[in-house]
Amino acid sequence: MKSNSNKTVIDSRVKYSALYSKTKSRLWGRPNRRGSLYMACIYIMLIAMGFVYLYPILDMFVTSFMSLPDLLDASVKWVPTSITFDNYKDAFDVMKVKTTVGNTILSALLPALAQTFVCGLTGYGLAKYNFPFKKLLLALILITFIVPPYVLMIPKYTMFSDYKMIGSLKTLIYPALLGQGTKSAIFVLIFMQFFKQTPKSLDEAARVDGASEFRIFFGIAVPLAIPAYIISFLFSFVWYWNDTYFTALYMGITSATDTNVVRTMLLELQNFEASYKQHIQAVSGWGASVMGESVANEAIKMAATVITISPLLLIYFCLQKYFVEGIDRTGITGE
Repeated sequence: MKSNSNKTVIDSRVKYSALYSKTKSRLWGRPNRRGSLYMACIYIMLIAMGFVYLYPILDMFVTSFMSLPDLLDASVKWVPTSITFDNYKDAFDVMKVKTTVGNTILSALLPALAQTFVCGLTGYGLAKYNFPFKKLLLALILITFIVPPYVLMIPKYTMFSDYKMIGSLKTLIYPALLGQGTKSAIFVLIFMQFFKQTPKSLDEAARVDGASEFRIFFGIAVPLAIPAYIISFLFSFVWYWNDTYFTALYMGITSATDTNVVRTMLLELQNFEASYKQHIQAVSGWGASVMGESVANEAIKMAATVITISPLLLIYFCLQKYFVEGIDRTGITGE
């Protein structure tokens, strides 16, 4: 009897141990399989982090379609009682999108293209060739990134003024062509790291076949570095698009209503209140101070913001595949 009871106890312990191991493996997973509880924790963390990033965008997008009664009603938060497009119409007119969108694209696209090409060429030279003072040149490139751009603001403005370039896109394009655009050092390092990963045997085989250095760069290096070019162009385009301080400074913009210079969408958004009051006064003939305070609500501002960031979102969605691939292959952790 005693041996039978001991055997029963042992069997129950074995069954309990097996059940515990099976339950644990299902919840927390095994070396080759993730458990349900583990995956639930991962998804909860991802959803929480995604909500933190998406909440401002969702709030901005929903608010941009609200009417004035919905804004004043505290019970209306995520679902407007009535959707209105008047906010976008007013924001479109106030920001002069027909004119400013072209200026914004030119002021961001041309410097971004120039900077991407020059930084790619510089990164290729630093990665593939050995020459005197190479380390010194690399150190100087890093110093240009470490030194705050506001320190060089006055010397650059003086130089552009001496060359009669203030008020034109040359103040953005020429520095990019010379490798001194917005955060060019980052792109040089991106390309240098990327080109270091490409096999040297490809270059040597091309030289044996009689290919010139020009042919090797454009025929072999550039096609292999398409993800690096995409990510560098995206970062550069976004930084030039979002820049307002240096753009306003070098374009010679002295006031919110200055129309004799190149104005961009971000500059119009920055001075939206003043532009809106001026627009209402010109359209209705009423006092700008009265109409501006009663009509320039939060929904119109959010609509103007959505209009401003829409081109960037469109470009990102179109090039998302290359963007992720470029981050993965160049080792960038984010900016």
